[in-house]
This record gives sequence, C-alpha cells and structure tokens, in this order.
Amino acid sequence: MIQVPVYNESGKQVGAESIDPALLGKDVNVRLLKQAVVMYQANARQGTVSQKTRGEVEGSTRKLYKQKGTGRARMGPVRQPVRRGGGRAFPRKPRDFRHDMPRKMRRLARDQAVLAKLNSEQVLILDAPRFETPKTKRFADMMKAVGAADGCVIATAGVDRPLYMSGRNVPRADVIDVAELNAVAVLNRPRLVFTREAFTRYRDELAGRKVGE
Repeated sequence: MIQVPVYNESGKQVGAESIDPALLGKDVNVRLLKQAVVMYQANARQGTVSQKTRGEVEGSTRKLYKQKGTGRARMGPVRQPVRRGGGRAFPRKPRDFRHDMPRKMRRLARDQAVLAKLNSEQVLILDAPRFETPKTKRFADMMKAVGAADGCVIATAGVDRPLYMSGRNVPRADVIDVAELNAVAVLNRPRLVFTREAFTRYRDELAGRKVGE
C-alpha cells in the first residue's frame, strides 16, 4: 500500500490515506504515457493554417520578359515563389492532427500518471477546503502552505465552482473534476492534489473497476 498524506488548509498533516498500487497497474509504463501525451497534445492542435500556392495568388501568368538577350537572370511570372507576393512552393494546408486511443488505454494512462506522481511523493490530499465565495489570496496561501505553490492540479469531487474561480488566476494551478482527470493534466504540473472526497471517489472507481474485471 502507498500512503498519501492528508493536510488541512493551514498545511498541517492531519492523517493519511492508503491506495493499492496494483489498482493503478503496479509499474509505470513510460511508453503508454508518452503515447497518451502525444495524443492529447495532437488533439489540441487546430490545424487551420492555410497558405496559397502559385496557382492561388493573384497575378498574371505571363512571363515577365523573354528568356534570353536581356542580360538579366531568367525570370518567370510574378506569381512564382521567389518573388515577393508570389505563392508558396510547398504551402501548408488545413489538416487534422487528431489521434485516437481506446478508452481503456486512456484510463490506464491516467492511472499510470497518478502512480508516477505517487512514486515520486508528489501527491497529497486536502481535507475539506470549503470556499463559499471565490478568494484568490486564500487559495494561493493554501497552495503555499501545502507546498504546491510551484504548480499543481487539484482534483475535486464534481465541479466546485467557488474553488475553481479562486484558482483560475493563480499561475500554474489547475482545478478540475476528478472525472475529467487525464494523463497529460496530471503530468503537466509538479504536484497532484486531491480533495478528500475526490480521492475517495477515485479510489472507489478503481476498486469497482477491478472487481468488474
């Protein structure tokens, strides 16, 4: 079992929770993690760039002057790529960069990313941070108290709007629903922070899936 420390908002450790690494795949599969990160980053690309060929730019196709006898270098029409305002020789066109991955592989990659953070002792649990209204300073002080000021992703049980709005202006801090957690979100930040409810929900989901299999 791996022990995950539980901290209160002031940064004092108030307990610990355990999780079985076997539920997360036992060993970290680096190749799977790389494949997942490449997929998520590729799917985030827009691919809408579009440049014009020499056949698409405006201008005459007439040769500017005759080939020989002028004393100048040979020259084609104004639309050729070597002239200003001409078309591109190898223009970039819209394309779809999307990759696909089976759902089981995506879930395993997420679990492997969490396991990697657990092995490096970069995971902690926050005990019931209740934000009735958005408070950015309180959020920043809380992150500093638990040692996550250099960057973290906070997983919550469901959408916690006050907590999200408190952290959205804090640099290198992401607040997301634990159900939306994925490999690249976990690996993008140095620390992974669960609320106690989110950790319980995540662990129960892993245990239920293991029983179902």
